[in-house]
Amino acid sequence: MKDEVPNLKDFDQRLRDEAKIEPTLEVPQGEPTSKTQIIAIYGKGGIGKSFTLANLSHMMAEQGKRVLLIGCDPKSDTTSLLFGGKACPTIIETSAKKKIAGEEVKIGDVCFKRGGVFAMELGGPEVGRGCGGRGIIHGFELLEKLGFHDWDFDYVLLDFLGDVVCGGFGLPIARDMAQKVILVGSNDLQSLYVANNVCSAVEYFRKLGGNVGVAGLVINKDDGTGEAQAFAKAVDIPVLASIPADDDLRKKSANYQIVGTQKKGQWGDMFAGLADAVAGAPPTHPTALDQDGLLALFDAEETGADFVLEPATDSDMRGKNAKPKESLEVIYDDA
Repeated sequence: MKDEVPNLKDFDQRLRDEAKIEPTLEVPQGEPTSKTQIIAIYGKGGIGKSFTLANLSHMMAEQGKRVLLIGCDPKSDTTSLLFGGKACPTIIETSAKKKIAGEEVKIGDVCFKRGGVFAMELGGPEVGRGCGGRGIIHGFELLEKLGFHDWDFDYVLLDFLGDVVCGGFGLPIARDMAQKVILVGSNDLQSLYVANNVCSAVEYFRKLGGNVGVAGLVINKDDGTGEAQAFAKAVDIPVLASIPADDDLRKKSANYQIVGTQKKGQWGDMFAGLADAVAGAPPTHPTALDQDGLLALFDAEETGADFVLEPATDSDMRGKNAKPKESLEVIYDDA
């Protein structure tokens, strides 16, 4: 058992060293000039980014646009709806296998298409075996080697997990890899907390000379309570679309059915409107809320926003070990 301790320490140090490695890819600074719109979509895990993006990208392709969808979530589920539930080989996993075999990764190994949409997954390390953010950085370095900057697309949509704040997941904002950000949220505190954090990151890097802005908010599973609309108004960003909390949408999503199509179904017009809004929305400069401002969007009875902080005392902390302190007061005997 004693021999295992140094190994664990070495493993821990290797992860720390890996997380410190800076990306080598160069990202151009200054106002974007490329005709390709690179758009980073952020939202809380499970909020419906993959559902939104699969249908949005499919609708854009039907409108005659060349679209590339890149999943940047270690769960690698961005393309699952697009490909009928089938798992897409990830760039990182494929690269590792090819490297062992002494081969180079080719486009056909990692990029697949459906309905005019080209899609791929960056992937990530196995649980406990590496840094997810570093995996994202490594994935983009591989994309560059595959010729990313020479590809001809109208839109590149990047699906990012918003509730992870380490370096790789903030790459599009921090290094001007995208022209604009789209947020996906709902009428719940946690998803709006994540959306607000992304607004804060955009605001921060703008002050450092960055150019990325927020194009707007997509409200998913909208139950009509209005908190997400209130958030968008408070931080000064537009609502690009409100996707209702509808049982038909839930069932179709669970069965890997595309609803973002003009060919059939009742949801085509909604996603066509979203596609137009995403294409035309300019990057804006949001003003993130503080914690109290975010809580104020909700009923205090639901969030506990009216709670008053009560300071703890030394006696509270010591509990049964608390003892009265000797007084420093000087007591004089009676004369």
